[in-house]
Amino acid sequence: MSTKSHSPFDPQAVPVVARDSHLPAIHADLMSVKAIQTRFTENKSWAVEVTDENRAALSANGAMTGGRGNTPTPAAVLIPLVAYENEVKILLTQRTAHLYDHPGQISFPGGRSDPSDLSAEFTALREAEEEIGLPKNKVEVLGCLPNYLTITGYQVTPVVGLVTPGHIYQADKFEVADIFEVPLRFLMNPHHHEHRLWQSPDGERRFYAMPYENKFIWGATAGMLRNLYHFLRA
Repeated sequence: MSTKSHSPFDPQAVPVVARDSHLPAIHADLMSVKAIQTRFTENKSWAVEVTDENRAALSANGAMTGGRGNTPTPAAVLIPLVAYENEVKILLTQRTAHLYDHPGQISFPGGRSDPSDLSAEFTALREAEEEIGLPKNKVEVLGCLPNYLTITGYQVTPVVGLVTPGHIYQADKFEVADIFEVPLRFLMNPHHHEHRLWQSPDGERRFYAMPYENKFIWGATAGMLRNLYHFLRA
């Protein structure tokens, strides 16, 4: 979930204006399964990063405090940390090109909350099972990161969970074009966090991108990964 549907620009063509090479990569010791589990039990203070997309969404939705905007639609995604013996990888999906919201984009499994969903965790696990065939009993939910607002009107709760490796995924072919994994160590290294600056009709709009091999991770997915970086670094 990143920018408005059927975006009039190619995000990969938007110029890179900076990289965060001055920020430290997350140390390998903090990316072990045990360390990540422990981190979610700790009450450390850390600063949530507010992206331009968050600011635009807050403005469009009247700051969610009784303004003139519409109330954002609740949604949740699963940030699946696949716990291999010697490293952790993050599982991501690529949306099919025909979808109305965010066609072709890289995303986490997830979607809007149903009225019958008991919690954001329930939504994320339900959607992951529907989209990629990931059974709930293969996921150990660790906790949630702060909500992320998208310009398309969603308030997304990122639910972080450890996933048992070795599962054969079954993609919902209507929604999911590809399922792949990226090493956590790659995504938690700010040298790979590109700042791209788009000259939008409403003014300059900065967004993050984290290209990996032939996959272009950007927008809300990259924004949520940035908050995971800040969370693990605290």
